Amino acid sequence: MSHFEQFSHLLADAAFTLNGNPLARDLLLSSEGALETFYAPFDHINTQARVTICGITPGLQQAMNALNEARKQLAAGASVEEAKRCAKETASFSGPMRSNLIAMLDHIGLNTLLHIDSCERLFSTHRHLVHYTSALRYPVFVNGANYSGSPSMLSCASLRHQVDNHLAAEVKALGENCIYVPLGPKVAEVLLRLQTQGLLKPEQILAGLPHPSGANAERISYFLGNKAREQLSPKTNAATLDAAREKLTSQIAFLAKQGYL
Repeated sequence: MSHFEQFSHLLADAAFTLNGNPLARDLLLSSEGALETFYAPFDHINTQARVTICGITPGLQQAMNALNEARKQLAAGASVEEAKRCAKETASFSGPMRSNLIAMLDHIGLNTLLHIDSCERLFSTHRHLVHYTSALRYPVFVNGANYSGSPSMLSCASLRHQVDNHLAAEVKALGENCIYVPLGPKVAEVLLRLQTQGLLKPEQILAGLPHPSGANAERISYFLGNKAREQLSPKTNAATLDAAREKLTSQIAFLAKQGYL
């Protein structure tokens, strides 16, 4: 039985309250010290995707969006697969980070590689080209707060289980012609683990984008060329961002030349 089938009776029950802090305890999947992993419907895999955008883990707001969309779809009579697909597409990278992500992907030329005018289309008319996922498929919380990468995903058994089972299974299902955009170095580290296991090739991983979170506004602005180097605060390493931008644009050009997509 899949997780979605396991919890679908709760989602279909209008009397069941989805709200919680961090989520309803009936949705708890595992706990390890201060870490808790809950179920939310991020199970769908778009096996036709040409690019995968990979975050760390769904946050509370994304989880609530997915749960409520799944409930809405089930109430409307949608099939399990349709409910799973709609829930994931509605909730994935929702909120302010989406516009930052689109701007950076366009800036490195991913839209050109995909033969679309803008990566905004990955969230609208061209969703068939993209698979949205996270290194940790299901939302994780630390002492009730959104997990942001600490403790390390690879140092905790419950988190490593998600990587080695759920994420690895997605990579296998997507095939060797899908490229991956890790959002931040912690996700890149996880994809490197899968690369060392022979599941990914180096050219498939487009590592180096600043995380699209609004808290990363200065790095994003510099990466996009919207803020001058001399105006940066000491916390922003311009050389690192310059190197990442050059590497990513070169990698996109190489993939295009090879006819990768």
